[in-house]
Parts: sequence; structure tokens; C-alpha cells
Amino acid sequence: MKDLSLATVKYGVIGCGMMGQEHLRNIALLPNARVAAIYEPSEAMAGAARALAPGAVQADSVDALLARPDIDALLVASPNHLHLSQLEHIAEHRPLPILMEKPLYTAPEDAARVARIAASYPAPIWVAMEYRYMPPVATFLQQVEAATGGVKMLTIREHRFPFLPKVGDWNRFNRNTGGTLVEKCCHFFDLMRLVLKSDPVRIMASAGQEVNHLDERYGEEVPDIWDSAYVIVDFASGARAMLELCMYAEGSRYQEELSAVGPTGKIEALVPGPTRFWPGPVSEAPVPQVIVSPRAPKAPRAVEIPVDPALLDAGDHNGATYYQHVRFLEAVRQGASCEVSLQDGAWAVRMGLAAQLAAQRGAATYFDG
Repeated sequence: MKDLSLATVKYGVIGCGMMGQEHLRNIALLPNARVAAIYEPSEAMAGAARALAPGAVQADSVDALLARPDIDALLVASPNHLHLSQLEHIAEHRPLPILMEKPLYTAPEDAARVARIAASYPAPIWVAMEYRYMPPVATFLQQVEAATGGVKMLTIREHRFPFLPKVGDWNRFNRNTGGTLVEKCCHFFDLMRLVLKSDPVRIMASAGQEVNHLDERYGEEVPDIWDSAYVIVDFASGARAMLELCMYAEGSRYQEELSAVGPTGKIEALVPGPTRFWPGPVSEAPVPQVIVSPRAPKAPRAVEIPVDPALLDAGDHNGATYYQHVRFLEAVRQGASCEVSLQDGAWAVRMGLAAQLAAQRGAATYFDG
């Protein structure tokens, strides 16, 4: 195997749409890393990608990209419903280290295919759960145990903008995305397991399409993606978590709000939405905060967690994409374990699918281990 401990890591990128381009901008900021080749079937997206990575070769297929000997690692940022088949193809033909965008899969029957790959893949596969690496969320994760004395209740609220247009409008339909509680919310189910250090046993949900996309038509089809939800999860540890999602609340001061409470106190993380969506001089984007509130003595402490403006300009995830690549490259260069494993990625999807089912049935979904 090639020694990458000191070398420049050369990425091959599969999928250069909106999220793929965010990755390209962040890879350009990394020392000793560059994009060597891209595969993107949309000429409009490929043109944008070439402008962001002018030294990259444009491959005309996934196979052509995998055949290039100068590729050291892969980034897969294609539409959701292509992730698993592309992962299987890579596993069969050239199993390089992979940063695989979420969600890992989109349908319940896909879980066994993921398990087969996990059992035999010889290189790191890191599932891209960017929210872990937002600076205020990372601070929250570092301090959550000390601040709470052990989390008993975890609440995650995301009040944000609607789904953005994508190539071919693929993200308007559950068959492509896995559903809103998979596509959008797998991040939050991942955070729940990470914070609570436990797996779920029961999940309840109420969700639907209330405001967004109701007047959109794509051929004969009407979008079926949801725009709002409440989800409650019971964990094996006895802890509880709740998710509140609203995708017609882009006027909110903070986009994500995390709150964890335990016997000794409470900690919160407040994360603003993408800087590019703030109305400039009319309203300055807020600075992320982490607030620790002990039960005794009652003295809440708020600390601002500013993010490098260059990282804010490079993407919509509060600097997280850059920090995720830094950690992924450590795994590639040093053989370190992946912080977000295939198992983590699979659990996040499993919870999202279970929440979708619970909302559809109007009854709790139970996990069988």
C-alpha cells in the first residue's frame, strides 16, 4: 500500500453538485491535499467543478475515475439513491479510502448490503456526518458530560430553509432521498447516538408536508417530501431524545439548537444558518454560542464560538466540512480508525426510516437490536 504519511493526498470525486462543490472548496483549503479527478454527468455541475478544481481531470465514468493510478482516496457526493450501488462498485473494483456522503442508503432492504461491505472492505470508509464537526457542536460534544452529569434528555431543533433545487429535481421524491427524516435528519439521529452513547429501542413521530413544494409539479408528479416533524426516541440507557424539524423557518436567528440536560446541569449549542442566506446590512449573521447552565449555583455562562470567515465562505455547514476532511485525512495518512463508521451511518439511516414509518402508521416503531 502506498505510504501517504507525508504525501499530498489526491482525491477522486464522484458527484459535483451542490454538496460536492462544497467539498471541492474545502479540499482547496487543505494543506497537502488536492482533487486529481472528478466524475459528474451534469455538464453544468461539471463546469462549476472545473472552475473550483482547475487541475482536476474530468473522467467520463466512475470506472474511468477508478482506473486512474494517481487517486489516493475517494469522495462520493452523488444523489442519495446512488450511494450504495456506487459503494458496492468501488468495493468490487478498487477499494480505496472513502469519504461517503450521507445517507449511506435509502431503503430498509439495503441494510444487508451495507453489512456485507462493512465485513470485508479493506480501507477506511468514513460516513460524512458534518454536523459533528460544526465548531459549536464540537464544543457541545466535548463538554456535554461535564456540564450535565450524564445526559437524560436531549433536544435538537432545526428551523431552516426549504430543500434547495437539485439537478433533475431528484431531492423532491422519497424514492430518491429515503424521505426527509433520512435525507435531512440522519445527522441528528447520529448526534443522538453519539451524545447518549446508547442505541434506540423505540421511536415515535408526527410529520408531514404542510407548506413547501405543494404547488410544484415535475411532469405528472407532485413532490412527496415532508417539511416538518416531531420525533421522540427512547434509548436503551433510559435517556430520551427529541427532534423538532421545520423547513419553512429560514427567518430564524439560529438554524440548529441543541439542548442536553442531566442531574447537574444543562448545555446548549446555538448554530446560525448559512452566511450566504443572511440579508447582509439589514441583519448581521449571529455568532454561534455554547451556553452552560449549572443547577447550582445558578449562573449560566455563554461563550461565543466564532468560525473562520474563510470556512464560512467555503460552505453551508459552519466550517464543519473542512474539519471533517482534516480528520478524514488523518485516517487516510495514519491508518487511524474512522470517527464516523459504516455502522454509525447505517444506524442513522435506520432511525430515519423508522421515524418515517412511525409517522406514516401513527404508531411507535420498535428496534429489535
